[in-house]
Amino acid sequence: QVQLVESGGGLVQAGGSLRLSCAASRSIFSFVAMNWYRQAPGKQREWVAGITSGGRTNYADSVKGRFTISSDNAKNTVYLQMNSLKPEETAVYYCAASRIGAASYWGQGTQVTVSS
Repeated sequence: QVQLVESGGGLVQAGGSLRLSCAASRSIFSFVAMNWYRQAPGKQREWVAGITSGGRTNYADSVKGRFTISSDNAKNTVYLQMNSLKPEETAVYYCAASRIGAASYWGQGTQVTVSS
């Protein structure tokens, strides 16, 4: 079993920034891609950003230009830099590791709260 541990969440004011981290217990080269999702109470889980093992990135339209996903392979860690945060982006943010032919691994999540 692979362990994923998210950290970096907290309380920020609208317009502020946070940097989330996702630390994996094995090399992230083991996975097709690493992704960030978020889920607010009463809402569907939403894909936010992803990065492939080759370093290609993609973003949901709602966060493009404000969020940046990156990786530090030596540390087995993926990051999500979130700038200009909005109150509606209050959610639990999850890290997921995508695999070929199997279900993804998921972390426990980290709470992000954006106050207005």
